[in-house]
Amino acid sequence: MSMVHVAPEAHLVLDPLSSLLAEEREDIISYSMDPIMAQLDELDRIADDLVNSLSPDKPLLNSFPGREKTAQSAGFYGNAFYGIVIGLGVAGLLLLVMDALGVM
Repeated sequence: MSMVHVAPEAHLVLDPLSSLLAEEREDIISYSMDPIMAQLDELDRIADDLVNSLSPDKPLLNSFPGREKTAQSAGFYGNAFYGIVIGLGVAGLLLLVMDALGVM
């Protein structure tokens, strides 16, 4: 919160955010909230990124542009691969059992 000294000889200051013109007093200490607001904005972006990481079609904070659907396609291909491998394993085991029982 920066103050603009309107009339230093009359000790008048202006708050540019609220447009409040007031007398400058020695017994009041005001601190600037700009660095804290910048950190809160950064934390807000990180929190939004954390929520976006739960959805496969949302862009992430530190990803390259155009990579919104990579988690969705990687999940599809990964699950398809494991499904095919497990399916072939079960089918092979079924053929071994059928051969051992003499069904074929």
